[in-house]
Amino acid sequence: METSVLFPGEAEGYVQNLETFSLRDIGSPRWFRQHEYIEKLNMQAILNASATATQDEFVKELLVSLGKIPTLVHEMILVELWKQKVFPIFCQLQDFNPKSTFPLYMVIHHEASIINLLETIMYHKDSCEGADDSVLDLVDYCHRKLTLLASRASRDDAPTQDRLSHTESGDSSSMQDLQGQNAALEFEISLKALSVLRYITDHTDSISVINRMLCTHNLPCVLVQLVQHCPWSRYSAGWSLNKYMNGKWQRVPSEDHLKMTKLDGQVWIALYNLVLKEDCQRKYDFNNFNKNQLLKLRGFLTEVLIDQLPNLVELQRFLSHLTVTDPAPPKKDLILEQIPEMWNNIMRDNMGKWKAIAKYQVKEMFNPSEKDLRQQALRLAQTYNLDVMESLIPEKPKCGACGAEASKRCSRCQREWYCQRECQVKHWSKHKVACQLMAEVTEMLQKDLAVTPTEREADIADILD
Repeated sequence: METSVLFPGEAEGYVQNLETFSLRDIGSPRWFRQHEYIEKLNMQAILNASATATQDEFVKELLVSLGKIPTLVHEMILVELWKQKVFPIFCQLQDFNPKSTFPLYMVIHHEASIINLLETIMYHKDSCEGADDSVLDLVDYCHRKLTLLASRASRDDAPTQDRLSHTESGDSSSMQDLQGQNAALEFEISLKALSVLRYITDHTDSISVINRMLCTHNLPCVLVQLVQHCPWSRYSAGWSLNKYMNGKWQRVPSEDHLKMTKLDGQVWIALYNLVLKEDCQRKYDFNNFNKNQLLKLRGFLTEVLIDQLPNLVELQRFLSHLTVTDPAPPKKDLILEQIPEMWNNIMRDNMGKWKAIAKYQVKEMFNPSEKDLRQQALRLAQTYNLDVMESLIPEKPKCGACGAEASKRCSRCQREWYCQRECQVKHWSKHKVACQLMAEVTEMLQKDLAVTPTEREADIADILD
């Protein structure tokens, strides 16, 4: 029997109820309810996409038919701005010591959930069409993420989770831990944005979108930087090659050093589309700077690479031709061009209010009572069903300490896996903080089960109201 998070009827109700929020409302009970909707839709969309071809991708179909993709884009940009403008103020407040930082982490994680859902559905052309004018906002979003990714890679400064593991040793504050988790999550979000951008280059034929990608943001040059610095690949101590795959850094055996990863493929396909598509060639200015940047790709287009992605031979031929020619500059046509609005509208509505919003949210949103935390823990436990979560993982669990195949689970939190007790003991100093957090959630659930049936029914009615 196939694992399922939502039935089609439930998913339709969730999608219909998706709405846009103001920055001030982030963290409210209504906002958290929508966060749970999106988490479940995200998990079901992944299950649909990874299932057999006979199963309908009903989450994608509902988001397209009900016109809710622009809502997802808006909510993603809203949290992105909140993280840039409001969250740093939280971190500077000396007297802000919440009982739990988990509600704050859920807000930070909200952006990752939406970009993951978009990555799953934007593979399809009708999703790109269903995004309508919000594709422009999505292109701007991807450009911001990829520019940040490229700049950090050029400084060898990718904020990945293993580089921040020292914050989990217990000698840092919970807010410092949260900042570290935010930085690590930002890296993963940027990689998802790369895939979303590639799908947009696959499907779009909008003059405004093409102009935004090529003329406003010069995305081919940004992608060249990613090819050069490859932020998802690095050498560790001892000069062993590690690549970021399936959400974590993995050591690559010597025989696979030249094997293309999914992320490598996304960059090359996006470049192929932006440079070789007829509509793009008409719009792109192959001036001296852009030409010299693109010609840097020739050194990376090896026979081994082209054998893995044969279409790149056409890009290789084009670049060889580009070395001896100077393409004519694009014609300056007079056109009515659409511009993205979401970022600018949110900034305009909240300019100068960041501190006031932070103070309001500290008091009203992120200082919950024990009862509120207990109710939230109950809802989260219902959302993150362990059996469903395991079905989303394509491979067998790996030991958290040594990376070997694991069969034993941490008895306290039930989330981390180990191959033997020695590895669990060795890994405890790093796992302690996360384990404690999950134990707190479990304890809240146990308290919930201890209340009388009447109290429990009243709590559940409040949640579902």
